[in-house]
Amino acid sequence: MQTKVETVNAPKATGPFSQAIVAGNMVFLGGQIYLTPQGVLLEGTIEEKTHQVMKNLKGILEEAGLNFSNVVKTTIYVTDMSVYGKINEVYGSCMSDPYPARETVCVKELPLGAEVEISMVAMK
Repeated sequence: MQTKVETVNAPKATGPFSQAIVAGNMVFLGGQIYLTPQGVLLEGTIEEKTHQVMKNLKGILEEAGLNFSNVVKTTIYVTDMSVYGKINEVYGSCMSDPYPARETVCVKELPLGAEVEISMVAMK
């Protein structure tokens, strides 16, 4: 059985996908870019953009009754590996030991021309 997670504290899913899905004790968060909850693509530094991504993910986790300590797996998509250290610094400030398993993948493009997108898997 699957349950949809939906919150106003993250951008609304506008396509054929959900902000998150709960399946058993697992919560699968869709990839988030730095859209504000109002649907505006944030401008600023890569650190500011990454903070917005993490705020979106936090809002979805909270709607599911969770927080970053419940995250077991993260995938980071980035269009320029030269900013990886700055993204990692912001990401690391939100997470704590034991850190989730993670990979970072450099891609050609992301939705709406975003530079970073992060998805997560968490456990209840």
